[in-house]
Amino acid sequence: MTAAAVRAARPAQNLWSGVLFGVGLIAFIDEAVFHQLLHWHHFYDLSTPAIGLVSDGVFHAISWFATIAGLFLLADLRRHDALNWRRWAGGVLLGAGVFQLYDGTVQHKVFGIHQIRYVPDVFVYDLAWNLTAMAMILAGGVLVWLTRAGAAVQVKRAPR
Repeated sequence: MTAAAVRAARPAQNLWSGVLFGVGLIAFIDEAVFHQLLHWHHFYDLSTPAIGLVSDGVFHAISWFATIAGLFLLADLRRHDALNWRRWAGGVLLGAGVFQLYDGTVQHKVFGIHQIRYVPDVFVYDLAWNLTAMAMILAGGVLVWLTRAGAAVQVKRAPR
């Protein structure tokens, strides 16, 4: 079986490996940058700062489970020479974008467990957060669509 045929046989694993890694990566960036470095918010801001800090630790641990699961799937794909980097990157962008959009809409607005930043006019921050998420979803969706089964253009080589 050719490498292209093997990659085509594992499209779901390529996608889910990327999605899990993307969720873990964007959650790590959120937690490290916005929670720890900038101190803009905690994962759960409806209680004491101590509870907020504990919630950050739990959030960080769960994000690393997603990251490690994605990397285990990636290692399995590489071991079987079935890795499709474009599909995997599409999964990363989809996972990161969907997580960020979920965070920006459900956690920030519906549940109100924290805001992106506590300032008088949070609209600009929400807009930037959610537009970035939608851009990642769009880019990831395009890559996944381009790597779907049957989308590959067959190149015929001249006989040698």
